[in-house]
Amino acid sequence: MSQAAATALDTDTPDVLCVRDVPFAALESLLARHGLLLHRVRDGEAIPGSFWGEPEAGVIAHNVYVRGDTPVHSMLHEACHLIVLPPERRAQVHTDATDSDIEEDATCCLQIILADDLPGVGRARLMADMDAWGYSFRLGSTRAWFEQDAEDARAFLRQQGLPHV
Repeated sequence: MSQAAATALDTDTPDVLCVRDVPFAALESLLARHGLLLHRVRDGEAIPGSFWGEPEAGVIAHNVYVRGDTPVHSMLHEACHLIVLPPERRAQVHTDATDSDIEEDATCCLQIILADDLPGVGRARLMADMDAWGYSFRLGSTRAWFEQDAEDARAFLRQQGLPHV
């Protein structure tokens, strides 16, 4: 997440889809297909493993933590950080999962792809939410990056044996 996104957390929150807007069972099922457990934290409580702080999702090993006000793009982003990691590295993750630029790019690419598996989300809405939240790509928008500049991220995902790329 960019500094702009972190700043957005301290001021006006953009209108983005949140966990409460998507059937929780669909979120759980998507993560379970990748060996992850989704945990709902009560509203107002701290989110374990949240790098950016509430309402951003948190990660600890194979666990993803969210509240109702956690943006769906945040849940997917943090989950995808875990998905792109080999199991031995995933087990060591607590709060900060990124180890390299290519892992970060692969995470962004995969979260867009997996958004199509969530009812009422889809990649177009997720990319719009990422832009609204402040993700920053050199081509100016998430869509431009995904469509024109993410081949290295797709190649990394294929090397990891991940589907849909």
